[in-house]
Amino acid sequence: MIKCPFCGKDFDEKAQPKVKWYFTTYWVVIAFLGVGPLALPLIWYNPRYKPMTKWIVSVVAIIVTIWLCIKSIDLYQSLMKQMGDLQNSGF
Repeated sequence: MIKCPFCGKDFDEKAQPKVKWYFTTYWVVIAFLGVGPLALPLIWYNPRYKPMTKWIVSVVAIIVTIWLCIKSIDLYQSLMKQMGDLQNSGF
């Protein structure tokens, strides 16, 4: 054990340094919900996550982003078709 030279308190040699607030899981989830794949640097720079976790989260984020883009295009095309149908019906 290592003792503090000032107060005599024992230091735990295995104690990990405190994680910065933006690396907590809560803020990582909030970032993903808010900005999507732009939050990936929070995962990659996070010292607590293993490399496999980083890869899995990255792949899932990319797949979800592509899926949401495809669904957005489908929604836009459907909306434009409905607007065209409304215009042709006389409204």
